[in-house]
Amino acid sequence: MLTQDPLSAFDQTASFLQAISSSPRLKILLAIGYGEACVCHLEARLGYRQAYISQHLMALRQADLLDTRREGKYIFYRLQKPEILDLISNAAEIIETDLTGLLPINQDSQCACPTCTPVVTEANTA
Repeated sequence: MLTQDPLSAFDQTASFLQAISSSPRLKILLAIGYGEACVCHLEARLGYRQAYISQHLMALRQADLLDTRREGKYIFYRLQKPEILDLISNAAEIIETDLTGLLPINQDSQCACPTCTPVVTEANTA
């Protein structure tokens, strides 16, 4: 016997698919990949404005698709369930399209975040 209303399971699945259904959100998820990225990485990789990316990141967080980690003033995003990449890949396969043009972010991109900019200390400059 089901303990959950079957309709709510359908609603949950539809809500999940709706959360990832926009092209910018798919690009963000693929750009993050199995690692993590801050908004500045996503800006550099995708060419979208910070406010636009933040809006989509908020929607993905509200759908419980992303985890975050703060380092100073920077917030780093990572996939809560990396299996979502398999779902996106399978969907692209079904419709016979290729998404490999957008590979995960290379953490060597030069931005101001702590991942890209080494911390300069007195010991490093001596």
